Amino acid sequence: MKAVALTRYLPIDDPQSLVDIELPKPQPGAHDLLVRVEAVSVNPVDTKLRAPKPQIEAQPRVLGFDAAGVVEAVGADVSGFRPGDAVYYAGDVTRPGSNAQFQLVDARLAAHKPVSLDFAAASALPLTALTAWELLFQRMPYAFEGGGAGKTLLVIGGAGGVGSIAIQLAKLAGFSVVATASRAETIAWCRSLGADHVISHRESLALQLQELGVASVDAALNLADTDHYWKELGELLAPQGHVGLIVEPKGELRIGDPYKMKCIGIHWEFMFARPRFRTADMAEQGRILARVAELVDAGKLRGTQTATLSPINAANLREAHRRLESGASIGKLTLSGW
Repeated sequence: MKAVALTRYLPIDDPQSLVDIELPKPQPGAHDLLVRVEAVSVNPVDTKLRAPKPQIEAQPRVLGFDAAGVVEAVGADVSGFRPGDAVYYAGDVTRPGSNAQFQLVDARLAAHKPVSLDFAAASALPLTALTAWELLFQRMPYAFEGGGAGKTLLVIGGAGGVGSIAIQLAKLAGFSVVATASRAETIAWCRSLGADHVISHRESLALQLQELGVASVDAALNLADTDHYWKELGELLAPQGHVGLIVEPKGELRIGDPYKMKCIGIHWEFMFARPRFRTADMAEQGRILARVAELVDAGKLRGTQTATLSPINAANLREAHRRLESGASIGKLTLSGW
C-alpha cells in the first residue's frame, strides 16, 4: 500500500522530511477496524512529532491522526461496525498513523462519519472535536446541556482548529464567548462561528475586556501559549473559575496565588491520553464522535475545513506541514484521495 513516512526528523523544506513509500497492508487485531483511508487532516501534533531532532528511525514512521474512510474488515471482538461503513476518528499516537492507504484503528475510538459531510470535511473534525469536548465537558465541570448558562468563556486562539470547535460547542452549552484573533480574516472567522466578541491577543486582554464591560471571566481556554498568558489569566479569572490548557509550557508555572487564592481549577487536556494508556473508558471517544456527527448532521455544528490538497502524497503533506508551521492557518487543512 502507499504511505507517507519519515526515518529522519528534518526541517519541512527538506524533501526527505516526508517521503512516499510502500508498506504491507496491515491485518486487524481483535478490537480493530481496517480502514481504507479516503482523507486526512493535519494538526500541530503532526508537525511537533516531525520536528527536527537527532534520532533516526530504524523503520519508516507513518504520522497522521485525523482520518475518514471506509471499513475494509473488522476484528473478532468488534461490534457496531461492518465492512463498507464510512467512519472517522483521531486514532492513537502509539500506533502507525493515517498517512497510509490502509490503517488499523481500535473500533472504540471511531464513529460513523457525519452523513452530511464528504470524507475530506469529516477528516477535519475528530482530533479538534474530541479535544474541545473533553476539555469543556469532561476535564472542566460544565455540562453540554446548559452548563454555560450565565457564564463567560474566553477562548485564546479562537481561529485555530480546537478554537473553532470550542467556540461552537461553548455557544451550544449556553456560554457567552469572547474569542481572541488578530487578523481581519481570523476575526471574521471567529464571529462566523458564533463568538459574541472578538479581541486581539496581541494587546492587553484585561483592557479589552473592560471595554466590553467584562470585569472577569468564569472560564478560559488557553489554546495558544500557556506561559505567555498564565499571569494575566490568573488575574482575569473569577474566583472558583476554571482554565483549560493544551499546550506544554516552556518553563515552570507558578500555580500559587492568584490561582490558589481564587480556588481556580487548572485542567489539562491531551486527547491521546485514553488510547495511549488504554483507559477503561476509551470507548468514550467513539461516543463523543457519534454525538458530534449528530450535531453536524442536525446543522448545529459547522465543519472547520478551509482548504484541501489532493492527492495524499509526500509533497502535499510537506506543503500542509509548511502552512501549519507558518502560524497563519485558519480552521483545518485536509488532504484527499490517493
